[in-house]
Amino acid sequence: MSGTGHSHIFHRDLRASYPVAASGEGCWLIDSNGKRYLDASGGAAVSCLGHLHPRVVAAIREQAGKLEFAHTSFFTTGPAEDLADYLTARAPAGFGRVYFVSGGSEANETALKLARQIHVERGEPQRARAIAREQSYHGNTLGVLALGGNPARKELYGPILGLPVSHIAPCYAYRHQREGEGEEAYGLRAAKALEDEILRVGPETVSVFFAETVVGATAGAVPPAPGYFREIRRICDRYGVLMVLDEVMSGMGRTGTLFACEQEGAVPDMITTAKGLGAGHQPIGATLVREDLARVIEGHDGVFRHGHTYIGHPIACAAALETQKVIEEEGLLERVRTAGETFNAMLSARFGQNPHVGDIRGRGLFRAIELVADRDDKTPFPRAKGLANRIRTHAMAAGLVCYPGNGTADGIDGDHVLLAPPFIIDDDELGIVVDRLDAAIRRSLDEVRG
Repeated sequence: MSGTGHSHIFHRDLRASYPVAASGEGCWLIDSNGKRYLDASGGAAVSCLGHLHPRVVAAIREQAGKLEFAHTSFFTTGPAEDLADYLTARAPAGFGRVYFVSGGSEANETALKLARQIHVERGEPQRARAIAREQSYHGNTLGVLALGGNPARKELYGPILGLPVSHIAPCYAYRHQREGEGEEAYGLRAAKALEDEILRVGPETVSVFFAETVVGATAGAVPPAPGYFREIRRICDRYGVLMVLDEVMSGMGRTGTLFACEQEGAVPDMITTAKGLGAGHQPIGATLVREDLARVIEGHDGVFRHGHTYIGHPIACAAALETQKVIEEEGLLERVRTAGETFNAMLSARFGQNPHVGDIRGRGLFRAIELVADRDDKTPFPRAKGLANRIRTHAMAAGLVCYPGNGTADGIDGDHVLLAPPFIIDDDELGIVVDRLDAAIRRSLDEVRG
């Protein structure tokens, strides 16, 4: 920042004034004035080990002292090879390759391009269309922005989004499950929307189906109905469509298993991941690919027609490998499961009877509260009320970082608060999260009702 106090950073909001994050300590961020913020969302579900985890910091220092960069057109590196070995050994059966990138958008763009090339090299060049879901988000590059179903993020860029894509209704029980309809029956009905869309556009034209295993920021920790992804897998297999599960936010232990899809009894063709992979210590993402699909490329001319300068970055891979070792060796997946149940019970006890809380949902330490104007008929607050942003502002003032979002109900109206605290959070800190969030929600509701 210059001596005039004017920032030369092109901030997300050029009219906003941001506190300066100066240091981190476990689940807490500390600004340059010494104010402490409990990071109840890990930023955007990123900091799963909290801040400045000593083992990860040491791994970064060690690798930086050996080799900072080697371009993957010429070399591979030990950290990248070791991380790929580690992940494929723990991934669902059949996964044999990993493509390392710098974040979630790149991971999904990689999967999108790889699906296309696989179909072409199999002799089906007409397969170019993607299908995804409304109320989804897969990243901010033009390809995956078009892929996602988040109207507010896409509206400005509509004229330059050229991906052939269509969107089906999400698997979102709170909004779409019918009265008297069982969970599994709803899951089958929700999945049938994919088959209907494939048949509508022509099965021979469809390349890939994308879905977040547990929906992240757009709708707030929405888990799939039982059996939904097993039926999605059957439909994709029937029509030759590749299935990609986006676990950028929900993966790497966030829901209580290393890969969120482990809980679904369905194995996709690719899994994308990022945020919890390196816990924010370095920018990294990954696209995990089934071995038989990688061999389609290998058996043609071996060249995947895609790439970025920083793929397989050795310092990022070293940080991610140490992150994953910490999660395994310190039993943090079990901690996520037990703390997740504790957290859910706390949220239910505090907010369960609030007339403006429609739903409390999620898995593990991936939870959300959906706010409504009328609980009986689930009417959302209008977007113009700005409830989510008010909650964010009041929470920050109280020393709490959470991740509110709007457009929850239908892409325009509705609000939720996403909570994704570090896996190392203790029960006392979970109590602080609930107390501070309660105060922020109450103040915000008073304003929008007033």
